[in-house]
Amino acid sequence: MGRDDLIADLRAECEELAALCGGLAPAQWRVASAFYGWSAWDEIAHLCYFDEAGLLAATDADAFARDTRALAGRLARGEEISAIARERYSHLDGAALLAHWTPLSARLADALAALDPRARLPWYGPDMSARSFATARLMETWAHGQDVWDVAGRTRPATPRLRHIAHLGVTTYRWTFVNRGLPVPEPVPWVALDAPDGSTWTWGDPDAPQWVRGPAQDFCLVVTQRRHVADTALAASEGSASRWLAIAQCFAGPPADGPAPGVRKPAA
Repeated sequence: MGRDDLIADLRAECEELAALCGGLAPAQWRVASAFYGWSAWDEIAHLCYFDEAGLLAATDADAFARDTRALAGRLARGEEISAIARERYSHLDGAALLAHWTPLSARLADALAALDPRARLPWYGPDMSARSFATARLMETWAHGQDVWDVAGRTRPATPRLRHIAHLGVTTYRWTFVNRGLPVPEPVPWVALDAPDGSTWTWGDPDAPQWVRGPAQDFCLVVTQRRHVADTALAASEGSASRWLAIAQCFAGPPADGPAPGVRKPAA
């Protein structure tokens, strides 16, 4: 899949979430989700914060470095990123926050589209290629968007865009263990996922002794820690594949623990 397809998918992911949020009633914006009690407002504020940072990273590395130093100082003083984002956008209600994020996400997509896919962008950890950066933004938009779908009590349609997130989930297999200071079980499991169009997406060696199979959407929910594997239709071999799914983390940052069984499920 080419760079243009990836950017188009990033745009589509943002547009789908914006359309969902546009249908929220004022009270729904403040309903706590099962994701640490974050509301739909919190989710969009989080995306706003990091899309603004991403736009700086893509267009003004010096400004991004200054912003990063300021953020690091606040975090060192014990502030949490969720509280920092709430403070930045506290003057906006849900509709106004959405009106801010919608064109912002489009500007970020425009900026990424203008870059060579191999161009390096600064970020909070190692630099990333523009292509990897776009994939990461799509993944985060999808993951935080899932919390909004859950608050809205609606079933989310599966789309081919899931392939980007699934690929990220597979390629962070080793990092998931390294990030926790654990030895990496080798080899990487064979992963075969049922795509939304009825085809099968695969990664790795089909003769590998370890394997993961099931719906692509379920795999994405697990690696973004939006569902416990027991709440999905995924199947995995006993051993390293099952251990991986118990701690899978396709996003950057310190080790995070996913939800317990039955916790992060759609609202009734």
